[in-house]
Amino acid sequence: MGSADGVSEKSGSPLQSDVKQYGITNPLSFAGPTNADRQRTSELEKFLVEAGLYESVEEDTKRNDVLLEIERICKEWVKQLTRQRGYTDQMVDEANAVIFTFGSYRLGVHGPGADLDTLCVGPSYVNREEDFFMVLHELLAENEEVSELHPVPDAHVPVMKFKFRGISIDLLYASVSLLVVPQDLDISQQSVLYNTDEVTVRSLNGCRVADMILRLVPDVKSFRTTLRCLKYWAKRRGVYSNVTGFLGGVNLALLVGRVCQFYPNATPNMLVSRFFRVYTQWRWPNPVMLCAIEENEDLGFTVWDPRKFPGDRKHHMPIITPAYPCMNSSYNVSSSTLRVMMEQFNHANKICQEIEMNKACWNTLFEPYQFFEAYKNYLQVEVVAADVEDHRLWKGWVESRLRQLTLKIERDTCYKLQCHPYPYEFTDPTKQVPHCAFFMGLARKEGVKVQEGQQFDIRATVDEFRLDVNMYMYWKPGMEVYVSHIRRKSIPSFVFPEGYKRPRPARPHHPDRPGALDGSVDRVKQSSASPCSQRDGSASPVGGNMKRKIDCDNDEGSSGKHQKQITPESDLGKRDFGGDALMLASCSKLKVDKILSETEEDTFASDFESSNALEAALKAHAASSNADDPQKQSLRHVLLHSFSQLASVHVNSLLSLYCPSAFVLFISG
Repeated sequence: MGSADGVSEKSGSPLQSDVKQYGITNPLSFAGPTNADRQRTSELEKFLVEAGLYESVEEDTKRNDVLLEIERICKEWVKQLTRQRGYTDQMVDEANAVIFTFGSYRLGVHGPGADLDTLCVGPSYVNREEDFFMVLHELLAENEEVSELHPVPDAHVPVMKFKFRGISIDLLYASVSLLVVPQDLDISQQSVLYNTDEVTVRSLNGCRVADMILRLVPDVKSFRTTLRCLKYWAKRRGVYSNVTGFLGGVNLALLVGRVCQFYPNATPNMLVSRFFRVYTQWRWPNPVMLCAIEENEDLGFTVWDPRKFPGDRKHHMPIITPAYPCMNSSYNVSSSTLRVMMEQFNHANKICQEIEMNKACWNTLFEPYQFFEAYKNYLQVEVVAADVEDHRLWKGWVESRLRQLTLKIERDTCYKLQCHPYPYEFTDPTKQVPHCAFFMGLARKEGVKVQEGQQFDIRATVDEFRLDVNMYMYWKPGMEVYVSHIRRKSIPSFVFPEGYKRPRPARPHHPDRPGALDGSVDRVKQSSASPCSQRDGSASPVGGNMKRKIDCDNDEGSSGKHQKQITPESDLGKRDFGGDALMLASCSKLKVDKILSETEEDTFASDFESSNALEAALKAHAASSNADDPQKQSLRHVLLHSFSQLASVHVNSLLSLYCPSAFVLFISG
């Protein structure tokens, strides 16, 4: 790697020239394990077993049987097509398809319940578009052992997803330029790529990359234990998700493989420690590579090269695949997700140092990250659909677009507001409709000076994201996405493992402090910077929730098919609006055709402790025809007063249902 990468360590052997070189540089150290290292490795392996990361013998046997059955089905499928196309009986007998595996199963680090990534390689006359996604799809649909069959032909790597005997399968297809596919086909050879298109190359490269990784590491057993450990760590610390902009299985395998090359004689406990030592010092965007990038003018496929391609220079964390054509496997990483990962690397590095000094044990390294304690402000993205199958498809699409929301917020705030997408979904068990929620932490970029009341206007950003999401090709009525801002104290309880929030010390109440509101310990401060006070004449800072209904009549660029009927719902957890270090304000103009009578206004004004009062007032306000009419000022004061007096009602739910709005974020201090 050299000095440019910023990592150095003394070598443990004087005979460096006699030792095999792995990768593009000499090892950093040839030192082997001490007795203490062997003991710590034994403890680590025991910890991984007790954590349930290894599959049982019965589960492994079942997985192998499923693979054999899938291969049998694919062979019969190819023979059937060969017969239908008029080939000779000899060709029908010789017709063949071969199943390869890749991903965690091929690398030997899969655990219980893991997906099984498979590739079917077939002859040149069997195509993907019709034969694979139509004929084979029909055969699988008729099989009683197949469930949840879902073809994704327009994906970057086209895939057929299904469950076979309860095991999740991702099946790819690649047609090679051979009339008969030999059973012992070696797809690691570049010759297999001749006369293929880029989609086929991407389909083949999952297997080719996995095979090359295993060939390029010094000790496969130590590599596997280390990778299994670090995958578990990444999941526990919330940085395991390629689609969200963090690390996926291939990314981690390449990073671990490079550390194995740096320390060829190290045991897993040493490799885990060195992993964090190396990557806390790594000078990104210097690329991580297991071997030199290879060119092939005959094949002519594009390889990662920032000298030639300006787009490659924008990658934040290049981790290059070793198989031709070499590509950056981590192009999804953004500046925000890289920041989060570096924070986690540094945190883990300190713990590993304590473990080496016998001041900590392995379970300390794997303590889960307290995401919902880390930020004061969050975005909540709820995904809703009419039925389970629609929700499964819709959720996958929205999740794949969350990275774009992160990038758009970074772009539109000049990188002053940073996002931390959490790569896990949450479900409220009290909800009857299929739904889930994703969360993003929001924070000012460290070191950036912000003036009192400075605002981050992300109204257009959220609108752009919603428009982007609603362009889903397979959109159906009932598919909804709601984006809302919530404060830490308002996080719904269903996100916590125990089903309840951790108790937090109560703030002291100071009734005589400037701006304090009577009758409430934590209130939303009334600020002259509020856009609602500027536009409506009354301050009304509110927060949306995950059941926000999108008023498409007021959203420019929204398709007519997405117009929704706003229906009252109040089944969300109670919300509490306290403080405004970062608050979300609603500033949309509402349609109005009637207002409350004076008698009704007096009734609501005298019953501040009833959430029904606020709901009724909001209904009237949402139903009126002109929110800027001076005659409506008294009603808005009722809403404001009611809002200020209610510290523990469904405010978030009500305001977002009856006041569809755009977003403005304010920072104070």
